[in-house]
Amino acid sequence: MAATIKSQLRDNAIAIISLVVALGSFSYTAWRMQRSEHNLTTRDAAFQMLVALGAMKQVVYHGHYDHDKVGGNPRTGWVYVETIRDFGSAMPAPVPAKAEALMQSWQKHWEGIGTRDEDADAITDALDECRAAVVETVQSLH
Repeated sequence: MAATIKSQLRDNAIAIISLVVALGSFSYTAWRMQRSEHNLTTRDAAFQMLVALGAMKQVVYHGHYDHDKVGGNPRTGWVYVETIRDFGSAMPAPVPAKAEALMQSWQKHWEGIGTRDEDADAITDALDECRAAVVETVQSLH
Protein backbone atom coordinates (compact mmCIF):
# COMPACT_ATOMS: atom_id res chain seq x y z
CA MET A 1 0.00 0.00 0.00
CA ALA A 2 2.86 2.42 0.79
CA ALA A 3 4.28 1.74 -2.64
CA THR A 4 0.94 2.60 -4.19
CA ILE A 5 0.71 5.99 -2.47
CA LYS A 6 4.32 6.73 -3.39
CA SER A 7 3.74 5.78 -7.01
CA GLN A 8 0.53 7.84 -7.15
CA LEU A 9 2.37 10.87 -5.81
CA ARG A 10 5.11 10.39 -8.40
CA ASP A 11 2.59 9.86 -11.21
CA ASN A 12 0.58 12.92 -10.21
CA ALA A 13 3.44 15.24 -9.18
CA ILE A 14 2.75 17.75 -11.95
CA ALA A 15 -0.93 17.96 -11.01
CA ILE A 16 -0.10 18.40 -7.32
CA ILE A 17 2.51 21.09 -8.05
CA SER A 18 0.06 22.85 -10.38
CA LEU A 19 -2.60 22.80 -7.66
CA VAL A 20 -0.19 24.29 -5.09
CA VAL A 21 0.90 27.02 -7.54
CA ALA A 22 -2.74 27.82 -8.43
CA LEU A 23 -3.76 28.08 -4.76
CA GLY A 24 -0.75 30.28 -4.00
CA SER A 25 -1.50 32.54 -6.95
CA PHE A 26 -5.15 32.81 -6.01
CA SER A 27 -4.29 33.66 -2.41
CA TYR A 28 -1.83 36.37 -3.48
CA THR A 29 -4.33 37.85 -5.94
CA ALA A 30 -7.07 37.97 -3.31
CA TRP A 31 -4.71 39.64 -0.82
CA ARG A 32 -3.52 42.15 -3.44
CA MET A 33 -7.08 43.06 -4.45
CA GLN A 34 -8.06 43.58 -0.82
CA ARG A 35 -5.03 45.82 -0.28
CA SER A 36 -5.76 47.77 -3.47
CA GLU A 37 -9.38 48.29 -2.46
CA HIS A 38 -8.32 49.53 0.98
CA ASN A 39 -5.88 51.99 -0.61
CA LEU A 40 -8.50 53.13 -3.11
CA THR A 41 -11.11 53.70 -0.39
CA THR A 42 -8.63 55.58 1.77
CA ARG A 43 -7.41 57.69 -1.15
CA ASP A 44 -10.98 58.51 -2.21
CA ALA A 45 -11.98 59.55 1.31
CA ALA A 46 -8.77 61.56 1.65
CA PHE A 47 -9.34 63.59 -1.49
CA GLN A 48 -12.95 64.26 -0.56
CA MET A 49 -11.77 65.39 2.88
CA LEU A 50 -9.13 67.68 1.39
CA VAL A 51 -11.75 69.35 -0.80
CA ALA A 52 -14.10 69.81 2.18
CA LEU A 53 -11.25 71.06 4.40
CA GLY A 54 -10.33 73.69 1.81
CA ALA A 55 -13.94 74.76 1.42
CA MET A 56 -14.40 74.97 5.18
CA LYS A 57 -11.26 77.08 5.55
CA GLN A 58 -12.69 79.39 2.92
CA VAL A 59 -15.91 79.67 4.95
CA VAL A 60 -13.85 80.66 8.01
CA TYR A 61 -11.84 83.23 6.03
CA HIS A 62 -14.94 84.74 4.42
CA GLY A 63 -16.75 84.93 7.73
CA HIS A 64 -13.87 86.20 9.83
CA TYR A 65 -11.73 88.38 7.59
CA ASP A 66 -14.23 89.50 4.93
CA HIS A 67 -17.29 89.64 7.23
CA ASP A 68 -19.16 88.05 4.33
CA LYS A 69 -22.50 86.75 5.63
CA VAL A 70 -23.08 84.57 2.55
CA GLY A 71 -19.62 83.07 1.95
CA GLY A 72 -18.93 82.83 5.67
CA ASN A 73 -22.29 81.39 6.64
CA PRO A 74 -21.91 79.15 9.76
CA ARG A 75 -24.56 76.75 8.44
CA THR A 76 -22.28 76.02 5.51
CA GLY A 77 -19.47 75.41 7.99
CA TRP A 78 -21.62 72.87 9.84
CA VAL A 79 -22.23 70.99 6.60
CA TYR A 80 -18.51 70.85 5.85
CA VAL A 81 -17.44 69.86 9.36
CA GLU A 82 -19.98 67.03 9.42
CA THR A 83 -18.87 65.86 5.98
CA ILE A 84 -15.24 65.92 7.09
CA ARG A 85 -16.07 63.87 10.18
CA ASP A 86 -18.03 61.35 8.09
CA PHE A 87 -15.22 60.87 5.56
CA GLY A 88 -12.72 60.75 8.42
CA SER A 89 -14.43 57.64 9.77
CA ALA A 90 -13.33 55.79 6.60
CA MET A 91 -9.70 56.72 7.20
CA PRO A 92 -7.05 55.09 9.40
CA ALA A 93 -5.81 56.70 12.62
CA PRO A 94 -5.08 59.50 13.42
CA VAL A 95 -7.47 61.06 10.88
CA PRO A 96 -10.75 60.17 12.67
CA ALA A 97 -9.46 61.74 15.89
CA LYS A 98 -8.34 64.89 14.04
CA ALA A 99 -11.72 65.14 12.30
CA GLU A 100 -13.48 64.79 15.65
CA ALA A 101 -11.18 67.44 17.16
CA LEU A 102 -12.14 69.73 14.28
CA MET A 103 -15.82 69.11 15.04
CA GLN A 104 -15.23 69.96 18.70
CA SER A 105 -13.30 73.10 17.79
CA TRP A 106 -16.07 74.21 15.43
CA GLN A 107 -18.75 73.57 18.06
CA LYS A 108 -16.83 75.62 20.61
CA HIS A 109 -15.65 78.50 18.41
CA TRP A 110 -17.98 79.04 15.45
CA GLU A 111 -19.89 81.87 17.10
CA GLY A 112 -16.69 83.92 17.43
CA ILE A 113 -15.96 83.94 13.72
CA GLY A 114 -15.94 87.54 12.56
CA THR A 115 -15.41 88.95 16.05
CA ARG A 116 -12.63 87.07 17.88
CA ASP A 117 -9.30 86.16 16.31
CA GLU A 118 -8.77 83.39 18.90
CA ASP A 119 -11.86 81.56 17.67
CA ALA A 120 -10.90 81.81 14.01
CA ASP A 121 -7.35 80.71 14.88
CA ALA A 122 -8.58 77.70 16.89
CA ILE A 123 -10.72 76.51 13.99
CA THR A 124 -7.99 77.18 11.44
CA ASP A 125 -5.45 75.28 13.58
CA ALA A 126 -7.81 72.29 13.81
CA LEU A 127 -8.33 72.44 10.04
CA ASP A 128 -4.56 72.49 9.46
CA GLU A 129 -3.97 69.56 11.82
CA CYS A 130 -6.66 67.51 10.12
CA ARG A 131 -5.27 68.38 6.67
CA ALA A 132 -1.75 67.37 7.74
CA ALA A 133 -3.02 64.00 9.03
CA VAL A 134 -4.89 63.36 5.77
CA VAL A 135 -1.86 64.26 3.62
CA GLU A 136 0.40 62.06 5.74
CA THR A 137 -2.03 59.16 5.36
CA VAL A 138 -2.14 59.52 1.58
CA GLN A 139 1.65 59.64 1.41
CA SER A 140 1.90 56.44 3.47
CA LEU A 141 -0.21 54.36 1.06
CA HIS A 142 1.66 51.71 -0.91
